[in-house]
Parts: sequence; C-alpha cells; structure tokens
Amino acid sequence: MCIQFYGRAAARRMDGRMKLLSIAIPCYNSERYMRKCIDSLLTGGEDVEIIIVDDGSTKDRTAEIADEYAAEFPTIVKAVHKENGGHGSAVNAGIDNASGLYFKVVDSDDWVKQDAYLQVLELLQEMAGGNSVLDMLVSNYVYEKEGEKRKKVIQYRHILPQGKLFTWEDCHHFTKGHYILMHSVIFRTKLLKECGIRLPEHTFYVDNIYVFEPLPHVKNMYYLDVNFYRYYIGREDQSVNEEVMISRIDQQIRVNKLMIDYLVERKQELVKNKRLYQYMRNYLEIITTVSSVLLIRSGTEENLQKKKELWNYLKEKDRKLFTWMRSGIMGGAMNLPGRGGRKISLEGYRICQKIFKFN
Repeated sequence: MCIQFYGRAAARRMDGRMKLLSIAIPCYNSERYMRKCIDSLLTGGEDVEIIIVDDGSTKDRTAEIADEYAAEFPTIVKAVHKENGGHGSAVNAGIDNASGLYFKVVDSDDWVKQDAYLQVLELLQEMAGGNSVLDMLVSNYVYEKEGEKRKKVIQYRHILPQGKLFTWEDCHHFTKGHYILMHSVIFRTKLLKECGIRLPEHTFYVDNIYVFEPLPHVKNMYYLDVNFYRYYIGREDQSVNEEVMISRIDQQIRVNKLMIDYLVERKQELVKNKRLYQYMRNYLEIITTVSSVLLIRSGTEENLQKKKELWNYLKEKDRKLFTWMRSGIMGGAMNLPGRGGRKISLEGYRICQKIFKFN
C-alpha cells in the first residue's frame, strides 16, 4: 500500500514524546471496508496512534489485515486482538491501550476527510501547548448515505462559539438533531481514564453512553467548524437499520436505563450547571423517544408492554424527570393511548429518523 503523509502532521516523533491523538478503530469482520478507514487516518503521520481493535473476528481476514498495518507502520499502528465483546468492549480496549494526549473513535466502515483531519491535528497541537486544558473538541460530521448524492452535514455553528475555548455556560440551546455524537467528538484521553467510563459488553448503542457519561467532567471545549468525520449509512446489517434496531430492542432499553440511572444518581451535582443538565436531560429525552418509537413500530403486545415498563422505570427513578419528559411534545406523543395515539407517535419517529438515520 502507498500512504503519503502531509504537512505538519508528518513530523516524526523520534524523540519518544507522547502521541498527539490516539484513534481507536473497533473492527469485527470488517475486511471489506476497514482499509479505507485506516488509510484515511494514516495521513496523520507520526502525530497519531492508530489502535486497530480486532474484536474476535472469525469470518474474514480482519485480524490479518490489522497485523499487516501494524508491521508496515510500527510507529503509528497498534493491533489489539481480543475475544468478542461487542462495540463497547472494543472502545474500552482502545481507551486502555491509548497513549495519546487526545482520543477519538472511528468505526471501521467510516473514514475522515484529509484536509479537515490535518486542521484538527493542527488545532490539537496548538491546544496542547496552551495554558488552558482542552477537554473536548467538537467538529462536524457528514452522513455518507448510500445512493444519496446530496450529503447531510451536521454542524454546530449556531450552537457553539467558534475560535476560542468555551464552557457549558457559553453554549446556546441545542436543537433537535444537533446533539454531540461519537462522530463529532474528541476527548482528552486522561479525562476518559479518570472518569472511569466502561461501556457495557455485548451491547449495541453504547456510543450514546460514550458521549453522555464523560460530560460532567468536561470543563473546556472547542468547536472546529470543519467536516471531519464521514459517517457511512447503507449496509443492511448496520446497527442503525430500523429492523436491526427493533431486533436488538432489549439492548437499546438497557442503554436507555443506564443513562437514566447515571443522570438521576448525579442530578444534585449536575443541576448546579444548568446548561449541562439541560443538555443531558434533553439527550436522554431523545434516546427514550427512540426506544419508545421502536417499541411501537414493532407492533407487538410484548414490546408495547416493554415501553410501559421503561416509562415506569423512569417514573420510579425520578418522578419529576418523568413528569417533565412525559409532558413534552415527544414524550406525550409516545404515551397517547390506543391506535390513534400510536399514529401520532410517527411524528416522533420522523424526528428520530433525522437524528439517527435508521431506515
């Protein structure tokens, strides 16, 4: 393979200094697309550490490909092989093996845009030498949906300040569909390790926990308005496919309940930071809406009962939070009685489609 390194990020770190950015690539039977992902990241040169996490792949050459890259780029690529534990387990392994100052997750079927990538690295280098500590960098991401010529860009220009470090108090209101997802975020590695985040194993949709639990530890943020991450949508077996999500609804509910637990257990601390608490509460609202919509869409009595149980779980944990969420437009629509009420819930379904891009 031929990889060309560009610009400032090409400077080799032969003096043993810490890598600037660790990038974890969770891989499970990813032979068909992982090379495109890895190659897009290699252009970062010696400033980056690429951690390819082979999550117990058995059906293809994922493990061999990871070892090939590690052998060819020994100062940049690290291959980690582990028993299958799911996406969250692979992210955990990435954090455990990260030695860079900052940490990013890039899924094996996604990739990054080269010019934006180099701007990200340049900014991180600048922040690393500054007087203030950067905890979280936010950038834009692009939906690369199969068959669509026009790409949807998720950007934060009207929500987050630009050109400076800022705190939660400086953020404007986050509108529906403009939450900070795994695609848009880079965390300080030490922050992730110190906050003790451990994503559940053998569970999908844990990326919602990844961009939720560290937030109370984030003090200083920076928004870089570049279209960095390219989020591929189109595989039938993809976790955000609607039918797949319904088939894994118990995992979605598990993640939803863990997020409820986290917010409720830390509520007294979080309410001191009004903007942060509002953001986390609103994010939990959209996740609960997703769970409810999928349970309704499945059309089974068993899943309708699970929806009822989920809302009862929230009510038992925090009646005030339950009342707020239930009285909102989306929460109200999710809990209207009968078939007529379930038809109204389709509006919530359309909102969720826009945000999570399931088909």
